[in-house]
Amino acid sequence: MITKKRKVANAKVDMNKAYSLKEASTLVKEVNTTKFDSSVDLHIKLGVDPKKADQAIRGTVSLPHGTGKTKRVLVLCTPEKEAEARSAGADFVGLDEFITKIEGGWTDVDVIVATPSVMPKIGKLGKVLGPRNLMPNPKTGTVTNDVAGAINDLKGGKIAFKVDKVGIIHASIGRVSFAPEKIAENSQELINAIIKLKPSSSKGTYLRGVSMASTMSPGIAIDTKSVQN
Repeated sequence: MITKKRKVANAKVDMNKAYSLKEASTLVKEVNTTKFDSSVDLHIKLGVDPKKADQAIRGTVSLPHGTGKTKRVLVLCTPEKEAEARSAGADFVGLDEFITKIEGGWTDVDVIVATPSVMPKIGKLGKVLGPRNLMPNPKTGTVTNDVAGAINDLKGGKIAFKVDKVGIIHASIGRVSFAPEKIAENSQELINAIIKLKPSSSKGTYLRGVSMASTMSPGIAIDTKSVQN
């Protein structure tokens, strides 16, 4: 059953129109129906075959205005790196005790950073961490000896993105409390990063569709031409 609020919100979005990024960033605030500070998400359909290794698009980007959410960071490292991790603001720091907790099903964090030397010990956690996109990976900057730098990036608005099995990237780029300009600038930064990763083997239209939505709000189609600089 559709609520009255959702009906009103739906009526404000022209489903036959592709909005400019600027228009969508304003409209997404107007059609939000939640009482809490909802996440604003982008859904980007790419003309790629994720089954091909060179077209399995993934990467990271630092959003200029952050995500509006403070990430809980776990650092898995040897004792000599623990002080650096704690002083940089890690929420959890350690190794063996957290490996045991994760094996037991604990995943109450948003990101896990690991130093290269401990990766052999945590490889066995792939079955738990992999499905939750929590496995540390050099490609996303979460396997590194620069623990402090990684934490600062993550706490400051660095996000990881990855294309799913049907060729779509889903990413949170802010909150509905953000000004429209900040929503637009964060969105454009993500889209620019994805465009730069276009594989040479990808034929035809690369950026096939972009939509924006907040939690429980209708999706807003964005004109792909308006976001390709």
